[in-house]
Amino acid sequence: MSGGGTLQKAIELVTKATEEDKKKNYEEALKLYQHAVEYFLHAIKYEAQSDKAKESIRAKCIQYLDRAEKLKTYLGKNDKKPKPMKAGGGGSSKKDSSDSEDEEKSADTKKFEGALSGAIVMEKPNILWDDVAGLDGAKEALKEAVILPVKFPHLFTGKRKPWRGILLYGPPGTGKSFLAKAVATEANNSTFFSVSSSDLVSKWLGESEKLVKTLFSMARENKPSIIFIDEVDALCGSRSENESESARRIKTEFLVQMQGVGNDQDGVLVLGATNIPWSLDSAIRRRFEKRIYIPLPEAPARSLMFKLHLGSTPNSLTEEDFRQLGVKSDGYSGADVCIVVRDALMQPVRKVQTATHFRRVRGPSRDNPEVIVDDLLTPCSPGAPGAIEMNWTQVDGDKLLEPVVSMSDMLMSLSTQKATVNETDLKKHEEFTNDFGQEG
Repeated sequence: MSGGGTLQKAIELVTKATEEDKKKNYEEALKLYQHAVEYFLHAIKYEAQSDKAKESIRAKCIQYLDRAEKLKTYLGKNDKKPKPMKAGGGGSSKKDSSDSEDEEKSADTKKFEGALSGAIVMEKPNILWDDVAGLDGAKEALKEAVILPVKFPHLFTGKRKPWRGILLYGPPGTGKSFLAKAVATEANNSTFFSVSSSDLVSKWLGESEKLVKTLFSMARENKPSIIFIDEVDALCGSRSENESESARRIKTEFLVQMQGVGNDQDGVLVLGATNIPWSLDSAIRRRFEKRIYIPLPEAPARSLMFKLHLGSTPNSLTEEDFRQLGVKSDGYSGADVCIVVRDALMQPVRKVQTATHFRRVRGPSRDNPEVIVDDLLTPCSPGAPGAIEMNWTQVDGDKLLEPVVSMSDMLMSLSTQKATVNETDLKKHEEFTNDFGQEG
């Protein structure tokens, strides 16, 4: 096969494989994954690729091989063929009925495992510890529970055992789910299950608790593993007289699986996140041994967030500007800061849209940023030297040089976007922390 044909073929095969995987046609998906990897390896060996491209293809190959291996194991476990009936067996013996029960059980398990296979996070979110501003206490506790036991298992022997349940709680937008994404990225050797109430609640009687049981079974089979339950309060709220029978049974199954008699929790971490920890059932709360408060960020963390969200976008902000923004955004959550920056990033676009005059300037070429060209146009005030009366519709697409993001853009967005967390919520979280939690 010539040119980039091999690589193209590999991409087509892997696209088909992921489609079959989603449809739960695991045997077909397995064949396609294996086939695709062969083509990828051929492309690395015989087609001209840059080192960076080769590295990227290798990383993808490892990922697809890993998924293929998981499918192979899964298919192997569920490929139990029915035993033939002995000659002269006549009626149905006790052994035959137990065999058919086993088959039925296997089909059930297969169905539930299939339903939960989508909860396994295959693509790493690519968020590192350094991308999480502040929250040092929470990061240390998670490293202690997730990274260290895998890297240095000899440290956790005898009575020293890693944490089995960690609850992250705090006001909305403070970075609880973001921290979980960092855990999914950093815990390379662990299987990460990300589940929500919709994955575990079924309309059929008895299926919800079976799904919970299957989830923990899969986690034990693929350990070390992490089960992340976002908005855990939706599944494990306080038990009351007027709640449904199905909700009560899900909670009971959770309690048994998390710390019940005969259930081995080694190598399985349950990570929960909630905005309303006081509504959790007290028995579930106790199962989360570490309860870490993720508070609103302090001024230095907010300054860092402004910088992280701005990223590589051209801007004229100085270190002092970032410090000022951190101070001025008191009471803002991480999500609020993100919205402020996103709005500020739109200010140059608005300037282009509303400008009545443009002037010619020097700047980097659209095709090659290293080449400086003279005939670019940027919006300006009517009285500026060299101002030409025109609007954005008259500007050529590749001739526009948009203004950089400035401190005044940031301050304007900060004045229009209000903080979303109120004092009453904060007070409740602080009271819960005083009673049950620890600072993150």
